[in-house]
Amino acid sequence: MNNASFETADRNTHVKIVVVSLIASIAVLVVGISARTNWADDAAASMHAKGPPIKAGQPVVVTDSKTSVIR
Repeated sequence: MNNASFETADRNTHVKIVVVSLIASIAVLVVGISARTNWADDAAASMHAKGPPIKAGQPVVVTDSKTSVIR
């Protein structure tokens, strides 16, 4: 049988394609999981308080109008 085309390929060729794609997807998954870092631990370890604390000032009210002015 002609295995050059996906439509005319026999069952054995289809199984090989499925197996190769599963192995490739598992490899990508393993690389992605092993390359992940734990950002929570890194961020907590690098935070340091330096200098005096900043005190809050007076409250400020900010308004925004969605209307446009045509002149």
